[in-house]
Amino acid sequence: MSVSPQEHSAATKAIEDAQRILIVPHANVDPDGLSSALACFEFFKTLGKEATVICPESPPESLSFLPDIEKVQAGLEESQQFIVTVNLEDGMEVDKLRYTVEDNKVNIIVVPKNGHIRSNQISLSEGEQQYDLIVVVDTADLSLLGSVYTDHLDLFSQVPILNIDHHISNTGFGQIKLIDPTAASATEVLYHWFTQDPKWNEKITADIATLLMTGLITDTRSFQNPNTTPRSLEIAAVLLEKGARQQEIIQHVYKTKPLSTLKIWGRALNRIQMDSQARIVWSAISKEDLAEMDATSKETSGILDDLISTIPDSDVHVLFTELEDGGLKASMRSSTMIDASSLAGKLFGGGGHPRAAGFRVPKFDNFQLQVLECVRQIKEGMHEQLDEKMGHPIAPAASASVEEIQHKSSEKEIIKEKEITPANQHAPAQSIDVVEQIEKSSDNKTGGTDVVEEIGGMK
Repeated sequence: MSVSPQEHSAATKAIEDAQRILIVPHANVDPDGLSSALACFEFFKTLGKEATVICPESPPESLSFLPDIEKVQAGLEESQQFIVTVNLEDGMEVDKLRYTVEDNKVNIIVVPKNGHIRSNQISLSEGEQQYDLIVVVDTADLSLLGSVYTDHLDLFSQVPILNIDHHISNTGFGQIKLIDPTAASATEVLYHWFTQDPKWNEKITADIATLLMTGLITDTRSFQNPNTTPRSLEIAAVLLEKGARQQEIIQHVYKTKPLSTLKIWGRALNRIQMDSQARIVWSAISKEDLAEMDATSKETSGILDDLISTIPDSDVHVLFTELEDGGLKASMRSSTMIDASSLAGKLFGGGGHPRAAGFRVPKFDNFQLQVLECVRQIKEGMHEQLDEKMGHPIAPAASASVEEIQHKSSEKEIIKEKEITPANQHAPAQSIDVVEQIEKSSDNKTGGTDVVEEIGGMK
């Protein structure tokens, strides 16, 4: 469902009313998340706002070309101000002001030049918040912000949040929401918002257009993914007219890779495994692999889309990467037969899109064994989804392939819709309830009922 005009208006008013805006993408940021955050940063600056972008981890080297990337801060400096106010009477002046710290107590000493200060002249208050609006981009749930969220829970509970996203798994957090699961990228959601008002539309510079285009290109994999829509292509055309530097994006994102990246990609290809009956393909990269190739976990991001997901005769493709600071991340792609987002969410608390999703496992004893356990659970989840699609159980022992299931489903539809013609062509046609006839005939049988045989017997 697209974002409504009322939601756009609410978001616009929130920006106009705010002055100090904090912008946060999800942890382990990807090109769409970072370019969305920087597009907001650039755009809000044109509106005269004070904006801050936080990204705890170092962005991938391939994104170093993004405009204003040097403005991204690694941490959030949240300094609370507690104010002690002394209301001076008319004509009273302060002679000295000092403080001491003793036994975990702060003593603030105010010495007036004349008169006396009494306790009823003193008031206490909490200082003004450092930010008056938080903009969270490309993030389905606040927990995915990582330490930015967990280390500053008070900030996120006290300051209004504008939630801008395109993931169908978005939990709907925040007081103001711009969530469009039909959008190909978070930057596409931003484009529609920025162009709602003609005055805002005029503020889209070539740099902002390049940032919006970066998210669109990377989340559609250069318009190859199924999430690409005619609307996405139209937006890309408009952004090009506004000065988006398409070739700069392609060169840095797709055509420039360090030697360490190529080595780790080679290791991932060498580790590919496939269960042809379950129709799942996977590969795994351990911390030892990363260390041996002098690579980082961020360098595995393109392996799944560019290589593993191109393997035919499979419905789920997964890449498991062991993270340097512990745990593993898994990226998943699927065919139209499997809902990857539902699978990742139900099994591991992850999420994403129907054809592209991901999840994390924070703790385990052995990486390789954990990968095998994840694969086992994914197979079972795939099996359950196919059961639901068919509307009846599929025996696990049969390990039916998706082609067989699709064929049986089509055959079932043909039988269901088949027109029954009486043997006597001159007699008036009569309606026959196939299910009723089968039930009647099955009363006299002890074995199973052959649907095709029963239909054939009604001629």
